[in-house]
Amino acid sequence: MCVALAIALAGIGTIGWRWYSYVTAGPSPYDEVGIEVNRRLPEPMRAWGCMRIKERFPRAVPPYGCQPGQV
Repeated sequence: MCVALAIALAGIGTIGWRWYSYVTAGPSPYDEVGIEVNRRLPEPMRAWGCMRIKERFPRAVPPYGCQPGQV
């Protein structure tokens, strides 16, 4: 039980870190893994991530999941 919980927490932490680094410091708004993780998050987190991406790349076309009507 403890091992399964530790593995689940490690997986969630890894995915969370990957998403956070994508929206705050990624070199491109079109990172496939970052887009997919962002697209599957709850609306408030996805909106925050999209807002950060738009601030960092104001002239880029928003990635999938950040355009109106896409989820």
